[in-house]
Amino acid sequence: MPGVDAPVVPRRGRPRENRAVIRREAFATRLFFLLAAACLLPWVGPAPALAAGVLFSLLLGNPAPARTATWSKTLLQLSVVGLGFGLSLDTVVRAGVRSAGYTVVGIALTLALGALLGRLLGTSGPLSTLVSFGTAICGGSAIAAMAPVVKAKSEDVAVSLATVFTLNATALLLFPAVGHLLRLDPGAFGLWAGLAIHDTSSVVGAASAFGPHALSVATTVKLTRALWIMPCVLGAAYFVRSSERPKFPLFVAGFVAAAAIRTALPSFAPAWNVLVAVARQSLVLTLFLIGTGLTREVLKRVGVRPLAQGVALWFVVSAATLAAILTGLIPPL
Repeated sequence: MPGVDAPVVPRRGRPRENRAVIRREAFATRLFFLLAAACLLPWVGPAPALAAGVLFSLLLGNPAPARTATWSKTLLQLSVVGLGFGLSLDTVVRAGVRSAGYTVVGIALTLALGALLGRLLGTSGPLSTLVSFGTAICGGSAIAAMAPVVKAKSEDVAVSLATVFTLNATALLLFPAVGHLLRLDPGAFGLWAGLAIHDTSSVVGAASAFGPHALSVATTVKLTRALWIMPCVLGAAYFVRSSERPKFPLFVAGFVAAAAIRTALPSFAPAWNVLVAVARQSLVLTLFLIGTGLTREVLKRVGVRPLAQGVALWFVVSAATLAAILTGLIPPL
C-alpha cells in the first residue's frame, strides 16, 4: 500500500557474522586468562610475558583495556612493595643516598635536552614537556602528575604515554641484550637500568634478567628517581602559577617500610623470601598486562615528532649514562 514502508528483511548471514564475532571474543577472553595464569609459572620470565601481551593485543585485541590498566598499576605497586622485603633498610638508604646526586643531575640534564629537542622538532609545549618529564623520572606516573600542571590536552597525554610506553617495551628487550654483550656486572647493569629506563615495571623486568643484586640496585635507584616527581611538579606549578599539587607515591613508602620490617625482624627471613619470590613473579604478570595495553589504537596515536623526540632523548640519556658508568664517572653502588 502507498505510504506504508516495506518490512525490513534482515540480511542473510548476519546472525552467522554475529556468532563468529562472539566466538572470537570468547576465544580471546579464554586465551587472555590462560596466558595470564601462565605468567605466574616460575619459569616464565619478564621479556616473554611482555612479548606475549603485546602480540596478544595486536593480533586479537585487549578484551578489557580499562580493567587491565587498573590491574597492572595496582599489581605493579604491590609487587614493588613486596620486593622491599628482600632488602635491608641499610641497603635501601645507602643506595638511595649514593644515587641521589647523579639522579638530580641526570633529571636536570634530561629535562633541558628534552626542551631543546622539542623546539628543534617542533613538538608542542605541553607534549614536549610530558615526553621529557616521563623520560627523566618515572614514565607514566610522571606524565600523569605533570599533565594538569602544564594544562596538557587529553591528546597530549595519550600521545606522550604511548611514546613512553613504546620505548619502555623496547628497553625491556634491548637493555639486557646490551648488558650481556658488554658483559656488565649485575651492579653496573642495575644502576644503568635504574637511571636510564623510564617506567618502574620495565626497570624491574630488565634488571631481573641480571639476578637479585641487579634487581635490588635497579629498584632502589628507580624509586629514588620517582621521589623527584613531587619537587619537580611543585616547581613547575610555581613557575606556571598552577594550583595543582602532586600526590606522594605511596608505594615508594611501602617499599621502604617493607625493608624496615625485614631489618627489624630478621628471624622471619624465610617468610620474607617467599614474599619476594611472589612479588617477582607478580611483576611478570604485570608486564603481560602492560603489554596488552599496546593496542593498535595506541600505536596510531604516536606521532612522528614526539616519537622522534622520545627516541633521541632516550638514546642520548641511555648512552651517556652507560658511558659514565663504564668510565667510573658514576661509581658502582
